[in-house]
Amino acid sequence: MLNARLIKLPESACQHRHEHHQLVIGVGGEAELSVDGVGSKLDTWNACLVPTDTQHDYCGNERNHVLVIDLDPYLPALNNPAHSDYERLAPLFERTRNLGMDNRLQGLVQLCAGEFSRAPDNEAMHRHLATGILHCMSERIVRTTFGTTKSLASRSGLSPDTVRRYVMENLHKKITVQDLARVACLSVSRFHETFRATTGITPHQFLLQIRLEQAIQLLSETSLAISEVSFRTGFSSQGALTNALQKHRGTTPSALRFKEVKAPIID
Repeated sequence: MLNARLIKLPESACQHRHEHHQLVIGVGGEAELSVDGVGSKLDTWNACLVPTDTQHDYCGNERNHVLVIDLDPYLPALNNPAHSDYERLAPLFERTRNLGMDNRLQGLVQLCAGEFSRAPDNEAMHRHLATGILHCMSERIVRTTFGTTKSLASRSGLSPDTVRRYVMENLHKKITVQDLARVACLSVSRFHETFRATTGITPHQFLLQIRLEQAIQLLSETSLAISEVSFRTGFSSQGALTNALQKHRGTTPSALRFKEVKAPIID
């Protein structure tokens, strides 16, 4: 589903949420949009990206007009990492965004709004114009976030060494897949798929493997208390470390004291 329409927002404040992504672009007059308590001003130079199921309030003055684009979050371009447009369009709705438009983008929006008014029943044309606006906005967000469009291509060139360095530097902390995806500059779903394709294991297995390798090294080569080893390697308790070693390495902390153990890959 991709629907686009030119509408006037009510002058009295309204509130709702919906199960689709939404792009709201100021076309004329002034309007206000508050998304989860964060306010946005919509005029002819501003737009707001609203992710699915996000509560928002909205209203406008008597002269306001906005261009609203609705997108199904399960569209392949937004949900399927294998889709050719996924890398460009999926980041648009990772979070709520306020977007100021430059001269060219503002001109494009005004041109499209004019066509919407001229042919209000031409839904096919509306979808094509709306898709063009989405791509132009995405390209600008990518440039702002990553510097150049070349960086977009490098986002899919995952570096396990970079992820490993981050894990080693934060080994004593709780590390989530979301944290690793941010390091790799990828969405969580894209990171998980790319990481597994690159390394042959999941991010969770990779993280556990490093924790166990470091725990084995500390237990084998130092006299640190087992509780201290578990803390330094990010296990929630001494018991959690013991259980992980028994399950994935077939040994115990006590058996590893000053003793080398070859660590197989977790399966």
